[in-house]
Amino acid sequence: MTTTTAPRTTDAPVVETTSQPTVAATEKVGKVGPVAFAALRIATGFVFLWAFLDKTFGLGYSTPTERAWINGGSPTNGFLSHLESGPLKGFFNAIAGNWLTDTLFMLGLLGVGVAVIAGAGLRIAAVAGSFMMLMMWLAEWPLAAGSSNPIVDYHVVYALVLIVVAAYGAGRYFGLGNWWSSLTFVQRNPWLR
Repeated sequence: MTTTTAPRTTDAPVVETTSQPTVAATEKVGKVGPVAFAALRIATGFVFLWAFLDKTFGLGYSTPTERAWINGGSPTNGFLSHLESGPLKGFFNAIAGNWLTDTLFMLGLLGVGVAVIAGAGLRIAAVAGSFMMLMMWLAEWPLAAGSSNPIVDYHVVYALVLIVVAAYGAGRYFGLGNWWSSLTFVQRNPWLR
C-alpha cells in the first residue's frame, strides 16, 4: 500500500510542531510545579496536624483548654452529638464521644498530618484522609437546606488535594518521599508509598 501526498497549493510558511512544549514553558512548569505541589502538600498536612494539636491540647482556637483531649474532653462529642440532619444522623450521634471513635479520629488526624507534611506514606494518607473527609461530609450532610454549597465543600476539596499530592508523588519535593520510596519494605509494597 502506498500513500501519496497532494502537492502544496499555498505559499504559506511551513510551521514545524513538536510534541514537546517550548523551553520557556518547560522551565516554568519544571521549577514552579514541584514547589507548588510541595507547598500544597505541606499546607494540607498542617490542616490535619493543627486540628490534632488544637483538639489534644485545647489551644483555644476551636477547642477551649477545658475541653482538650488531654483534659478528658472528647474530640468527637461536640461535633457528632449536635448533628441536625442527614440519613446517618442516628449513627453519628450514637458513636459521638465513644473512646474508640475519639482515638481513631485523633490518630487519623495525627497520622495524615505527619505523613503529608513529611511526604512519606502519601498513598495511605490519601486513603485515610479521604475516608475521614467522606465521613465528615456525610455527618454534616451539606445536601440539607442552608448549606452554601451542597456538593463540593471543603471536605471534598481536602480529599481531592490528598489524592492529587499522592498521585503526583509530591513527597519527592521538600519531603522524605525519595528516601521513603527507597526503603526495601516500601519497594516490596508500593501501596505504602
